[in-house]
Amino acid sequence: MENNVVDLVRYLATSLVDNSDDVIVEAEEGEDGLIITITTHPDEVGKVIGRNGRTIKSIRTLARAIAGHGGCQVEVNN
Repeated sequence: MENNVVDLVRYLATSLVDNSDDVIVEAEEGEDGLIITITTHPDEVGKVIGRNGRTIKSIRTLARAIAGHGGCQVEVNN
């Protein structure tokens, strides 16, 4: 289940930026569940965050929905 969530977040983040090679998506197991961190080129961070944080909030919502079906908790950081 964790791989599916990480793959989804990676797909969404790379689709949003111009240079997908600069996107790094890392996952680590935390105390409360899976923590996914998205790192991009500093010039493209705004594309992942979106206006008023709407895009990253949507990514978080999708990741939590998929993880919830498997009984896992997820936090997405940027």
